[in-house]
This record gives sequence, C-alpha cells and structure tokens, in this order.
Amino acid sequence: MAERFFAPDVPELRERWGSFTWTSANEKTARMYVGRYPEGRQQSAVIPLLDLAQRQVGDETGTQGWLPIPVIEYVAAYLGMPPVRALEVATFYTMFNLVPVGKYHVQVCGTTPCMLRGSDDVLSACKSRGLKKGHTTADGLFTLTEVECLGACANAPMVQINDDNYEDLTEESMGAILDSLARGEAPKPGPQDGRQTSCPAGGPTTLKKMAERNYDYRPQWNAAAGEGA
Repeated sequence: MAERFFAPDVPELRERWGSFTWTSANEKTARMYVGRYPEGRQQSAVIPLLDLAQRQVGDETGTQGWLPIPVIEYVAAYLGMPPVRALEVATFYTMFNLVPVGKYHVQVCGTTPCMLRGSDDVLSACKSRGLKKGHTTADGLFTLTEVECLGACANAPMVQINDDNYEDLTEESMGAILDSLARGEAPKPGPQDGRQTSCPAGGPTTLKKMAERNYDYRPQWNAAAGEGA
C-alpha cells in the first residue's frame, strides 16, 4: 500500500492553487450536493465536494486530478467547517489523490485474491512499460499505485484506471490496455477474457438460456412441482 502524504505546502503551491474557485458549472453541482442535506448538516457533503474539486483540478491540469492543500481548504471554507476536518477526510479515503498524478492513474489491486490470480503479472506488464509504483512516468501519462481490495474479487486480477475497472487480466491483456491508452484510445473496461460480467469462467453452468435472452423457466418449474404433488 502506498504511503499517504500531502504535496509540500510551499509558496509555489499556494501561488498556483490559492485562488481556486468552482467553475460556473461546478458551482451549480456543488450547490446541488449541499442541497441534499438538511440545514445544519451541510458538512456531510464534504466527500462529493472533494471529489468534485479533484475532478476540476484534473480538468485544469489534464490529469486524473488531485487535491492540493489550498483546494481542500477551499472546500472546507465552502462548507463552513474547520480545514483539518476536510484534511482528515481527504487522507482517509484513497479515492483522493494527495499528490499530482498522471493522466491515467493505474491502481493495481494486490490483495490476496488478485495476488493468487496473477497481480504480479499485471505489475510486470506495468514495469516493462516504465511504470514504477508510487511514481508518474516522465511523459506524465501514467501513475502506478498498488492498492488494497477494490471489490472485484470474482474477476481477479483487476486494476482501476481513473473511473474504470479492467478485470480478468493477464500480463498480455494488461499490456494491451496500457498500450491502447498510450495511443490515445479508449480500451473497453470490464472483463478482458470474454466472460460476461462475473459469470463463471467459460459461461454459466445453470439457467444457461438466461444468458441468451430473458427466458422464463417458470412453466417448467410449475410442471415439475405438479408432478411431485
């Protein structure tokens, strides 16, 4: 698991991000998020607002986005909460990047199911293309992070790249995804071995007709129940 630390709060950081404000579109979105909570509970919107701020930083920098300390302080002030409370949230959830990242943030799951199913091969594909854990490539395209469980154990090994999951990976398929992104293409997310979502490898073993269409098995079940009576 990568260490969690803030980018140094130096004058250059303050000069670049100290005047951060919502874009007109994001101001409307921020008001919408805050409006979901009753009076006096507006601080409950801190997670969606931090995410919104990270995405705005990403749009401005051409990256996946991150949260400079002045931007976190802006969100805290917007919600009328102490800055340290927003800083606590940002450091707790790994969905928030505390240092600059590349255009594509490659998060490789290294927890037991993915490890047993080949996450080392996934990391090998990354390494062979110059990606190093905890670093951004010189061209600014990729940042590689090894993370804890991302909740797709049935499709191990898997990675999350920005907002998309890529599952059922091999060293070859992971390499193909990275190469496609490097060319400016958009590889299809989800399972990479042809299976349907998280169905058994090789296809379903029961209720097979349901994979073809919304097949109604109830007449057969009713008939069988009648024979049993």
